[in-house]
Amino acid sequence: MNVHRLLEQWDIQPSKGLGQNFVVDPVILERIVAAAELAASDMVLEIGAGLGTLTERLARQAGHVVAVELDQRLLPVLQSELAALDNVTLVEGDILALEPVSLIEAVSAGQSGADTPYQVVANLPYYITSAVLRHLLEARRQPRRIVVTVQREVAQRIVAQPGDMSLLAVSVQLYGRPEIRFRIKPGSFYPSPQVESAVVRIDVHDTPPVLVENSAFFRVVRAGFSQRRKQLHNTLTAGLRLPPDEVKEALREAGVDPRRRAQSLDIEEWARVTRALSGESPTTDLTPPNGMPGL
Repeated sequence: MNVHRLLEQWDIQPSKGLGQNFVVDPVILERIVAAAELAASDMVLEIGAGLGTLTERLARQAGHVVAVELDQRLLPVLQSELAALDNVTLVEGDILALEPVSLIEAVSAGQSGADTPYQVVANLPYYITSAVLRHLLEARRQPRRIVVTVQREVAQRIVAQPGDMSLLAVSVQLYGRPEIRFRIKPGSFYPSPQVESAVVRIDVHDTPPVLVENSAFFRVVRAGFSQRRKQLHNTLTAGLRLPPDEVKEALREAGVDPRRRAQSLDIEEWARVTRALSGESPTTDLTPPNGMPGL
């Protein structure tokens, strides 16, 4: 498939409103697929099928690909270009309005069972990156792996380590282990974005890295990052509306210096702080009822 040829043939202009930047470098497409390490039995959910250039390569490696596309203009192109592939299911719609697991179950029921593991591979429009990650990680059944193309700056925030942590990093890393696989220059897309991109792979945890009640965890983390330049005891006091002495005592109980700042804490330290402040026993609840903040 040739992106420029298809756009000209179907008289389509990429939509700025939908954040459409199509990957035109075949080497990059192959590297994205390689990052997912697909097996012949794998189910793949592709978000934003576009012109089908990545879809076609995914279908060569995976057992079945469920490709979601919002832009109605692109559906005839996809139907035409992917017609010969019997292991691709096209879905028209907004992924944020669809339940990822239901899309997979609709295909896998009657094949290998409704509990089939699945992966997500996507070249995401930058403006919905955070919302899509939240949607996937909060899903009734999470993907076992997520491979996404995102803005390089966002990728760096996702994989940040203590000292540079953010609410986004803490939120993603509670659910999975992210890593940047490679960077992509603007010239590998059409139209070329004004920023560099990166492919991030998130291997979702089989078991939680910390035992903590998630609604309390996210409430504490959100409060901690509310004023990044201030010391932790100040941000938690203001954000949680607790007495200063109570907050300082809880931080000391958790083994965290009250003078530290939120970006310096790792996941385990946040969990200890949450337990000390809430007085809750460790749990394995990984479904925050009010959603993941900061994504």
